[in-house]
Amino acid sequence: MNRTRPLRLLFAVNVDWFFISHRLPIALVALEQGYEVHIATELTDYKKLLEEAGVVVHEVPFGRGSSNMVGAFLSFIRICAVIRKVRPDIVHLVTIKPVLLGGLAARLLRVPAKVSAISGLGFVFVNRGFSSLVRRVPIRFLYGLALRHPNASIVFQNDSDRQKVVSMARMAQEQARMIRGSGVDLNQFSARSTLNNEAPVVMMAARLLKDKGVTEFVEAARLLGESGARFVLVGDVDLGNPASLSASDLAKLKVEGDVEVWGYQADMANVLAQASIFVLPSYYREGLPKVLLEAAACGKPVITTDEPGCRDAVLPGTSGLLVPSRNASALAEAIRKLLADPKQSLAMGAAGRKWVEAEHDINVVVAKHLAIYEELLNKIAER
Repeated sequence: MNRTRPLRLLFAVNVDWFFISHRLPIALVALEQGYEVHIATELTDYKKLLEEAGVVVHEVPFGRGSSNMVGAFLSFIRICAVIRKVRPDIVHLVTIKPVLLGGLAARLLRVPAKVSAISGLGFVFVNRGFSSLVRRVPIRFLYGLALRHPNASIVFQNDSDRQKVVSMARMAQEQARMIRGSGVDLNQFSARSTLNNEAPVVMMAARLLKDKGVTEFVEAARLLGESGARFVLVGDVDLGNPASLSASDLAKLKVEGDVEVWGYQADMANVLAQASIFVLPSYYREGLPKVLLEAAACGKPVITTDEPGCRDAVLPGTSGLLVPSRNASALAEAIRKLLADPKQSLAMGAAGRKWVEAEHDINVVVAKHLAIYEELLNKIAER
């Protein structure tokens, strides 16, 4: 390996805002350690921020939410062009399309080392429609092609995804690594008490996707209309995802008034501080929802579904409650239980904070990723 230049690390991520929220801390530490860091991603509004951080940006439109084969092929050609230009020593592929397309490109172009991050299996593995069932067949095949590499690690956030993908891709067990979540900045997300005389706030924060459980949250708010609590929905539509609410759906929610619609909020630490109870009734194939860990870090009891990823982000009965997915009545009953016992809610919130401190500190998560890079790069040096 050529050591006359800095080691080159190339991230491939579906869209820039996801990289900012979930992987930028890794890039910043890599830069501090002397890596030359590049990113291939679809751009929205964050190119300047990334460049100011020292990351070299390459625009690759991955076409989130699109199953168009022509578009996928063009994305594959673009990521191949970026790899040829950058000549990375290691690629770190995040989210489904970059993992699949970037993984194939890395094999074809003989990238020396590869890390693939499986942060949930997404819409195709959740949707029950016939088209999604059909699409799973080629995607399973592509996972097998994309993940196999002589010098690679595949990072999972929960055991369910690890078992499914290891079997589906027929990959070596020793290549599978477990890093539970993207980590939480414990200084930014700090615990604050909400036991006061004001109306309790039951909050859901997520992209406004149907499979994130928005419909169930709104229905639970209707069922608990006489509870005296405020139900707050934080987030915006994501029209690049086929499960997104439409702009008219969002307007209807605002008119109906069962929930307060706060829209997208940049300062989630201060937003979460206003919650009494945090709810994420998702049945999306989550990796490990970062927002659940951030809410726990803020000392909030959480209610989420007994689904892969979500169940891994709560200590049932200790830091929060699990409910069945797609069940607004069960969700309402769990919310009712915590509203009726504010002291139990505070105790759960305190337990959640301690757990996140012990298991999900962002500094620990970043160090684990850099250690994987070093291990893979050392294997190259030994050849």
